[in-house]
Amino acid sequence: MLQVFTKDELITKLREIKNRGWIKNYRIGNDGSVGNILEDLLDLKENNLAIANSGEWELKTKRKKSSALSTLLHNEPSPRQAKIVPSLLLPYYGWRHKDAGDRYPDSELSFR
Repeated sequence: MLQVFTKDELITKLREIKNRGWIKNYRIGNDGSVGNILEDLLDLKENNLAIANSGEWELKTKRKKSSALSTLLHNEPSPRQAKIVPSLLLPYYGWRHKDAGDRYPDSELSFR
C-alpha cells in the first residue's frame, strides 16, 4: 500500500526528522543509502517504480559534498525488450565511467 502524505503532513514529518539531529548511516555500502534511510524514517516502502515516493511527492536526497547528478525521470526508449540503450547507444555514444577500473570493471561506460 502506498503511503500518501499531504504537503503539510510531509513538511511536518520532515521537520520532525530534522529535529532528531544527526542520524547515523546504517545502510553503508549503498549509493542510495541517504534516500533509503529517509524512506525508512517516513515509513515509505522502497521501490523502483516510476511514480512519486508518496503519491504526489517525489523525495530526492544528496550527500553534501556529492557531485552526483539527480535523476528526476529515467525512461528507456520503446520497445524496452530491444535493449536499445545497452546494445546500441552505450557502445557507440557512451564514455568511460569515472569509476571504471576502480568500483566497476575497466570496460564500464556511462551514457546520460
